[in-house]
Amino acid sequence: MKSVVAFVSLALLGGAVIWAQNPSRKVSNKVSNRERSAMTQPTTGAATTPVAPNLVRAAVEKGAKWLASVQGADGGWGQDGGATSYVRQTEHLESQGNDVANTAVAALALLRAGNQYRPHVERAVNFILQRVEASPTEGLSITDVNQTQIQRKLGPYIDTFLASMLLAQVDGTLAGADKARVRRGLEKCVAKIERNQMKDGSWNVSGGWAPVLGTSLASRSLYEASQKGVKVDQEVVARADTYTVNSQKDRDAVAGGIGSGAGGGVSGGAMAETVSVSSLGGLKGKPSTLSASAGVDLYQDAQALEQLSRTEADRKKNAKEISAINRKLSDAKFVEGFGSIGGEEFFSYLNIGDSLKRSGGKPWDEWSAKITEKILKLQNNDGTWAGHHCITGRVAVTSAAILNLTLNREH
Repeated sequence: MKSVVAFVSLALLGGAVIWAQNPSRKVSNKVSNRERSAMTQPTTGAATTPVAPNLVRAAVEKGAKWLASVQGADGGWGQDGGATSYVRQTEHLESQGNDVANTAVAALALLRAGNQYRPHVERAVNFILQRVEASPTEGLSITDVNQTQIQRKLGPYIDTFLASMLLAQVDGTLAGADKARVRRGLEKCVAKIERNQMKDGSWNVSGGWAPVLGTSLASRSLYEASQKGVKVDQEVVARADTYTVNSQKDRDAVAGGIGSGAGGGVSGGAMAETVSVSSLGGLKGKPSTLSASAGVDLYQDAQALEQLSRTEADRKKNAKEISAINRKLSDAKFVEGFGSIGGEEFFSYLNIGDSLKRSGGKPWDEWSAKITEKILKLQNNDGTWAGHHCITGRVAVTSAAILNLTLNREH
């Protein structure tokens, strides 16, 4: 009987992955020769010569110049640019206009790319703060723009998580009234995230294809805010850590055909509109760990690796889980993720890179060299990067690529 249940669960999960793709556009399964070559590059293994720094700088500058050039007059960015004139004719827009999530990730990339882009970052911060300030105190949302591509893939509240990350990074760097305004906006986002954590410790809200990446960014935004002196509820942090450890165990059980993820629901607050992740792939109505990561090991493991390795104490406490994930990094199939490159892969690479960089040494050197080479091969002639599944928009993917390539720079 258990084997029958396991088979049905996996079949439903496979259907969910297919269904989650936007049905209104024809998605090509073809992978370019350039992408296929980049995907098949080994990721760790024998010692690797780092990519020449001048090549990395040139790629980052080309990508950053493109991002800056397509910023909208309102300071924001949308799926494929900041104004309709920048959008590729072949790109299906899942929403119109500029949104908080794309604006936040673009600003994070430009912040890392250099001080010459500071005016663009400050305009983006103003765009975001206007929406944070206009949002209600209750609930997790900070925007009335819904069903954007990045929301449909990473969860409907990804705007809040990315805005919180950006505000944490610029907190204390602006002068006068703007400095106080950023802190107020950051504290409001943190409070929203804290109050609307789900009972299982995640933020895997329904409506996203791989919401575990949203949980990753929610948890990380709280950590970055705490590093800037913002008071963060440590019980919320502890629940998020417990969720991540339990999810790793639950997935092993699901792989054996007998398990499912921890329970859904909301731990408190006024997010009445929120329901748990779809129970596809789970048992007894509980959401499956696999469904939260779209059945892609890379997404969940990258989230876990980053979250469980933030401090030296974390690395000692979670050494077993960290070691198990690190062993997978030499598996090219694991690193491919979904099987072609989308924004989800780039965000996952960023989680892995941040984790390995904290400890340094050979694992970080090898990962950095290989993933840098991989990303450089995927850059388009105009300086952009674009996804081939799910998150395809050039703004999010280009921004995530820049963030990966600049991990060695000061935050």
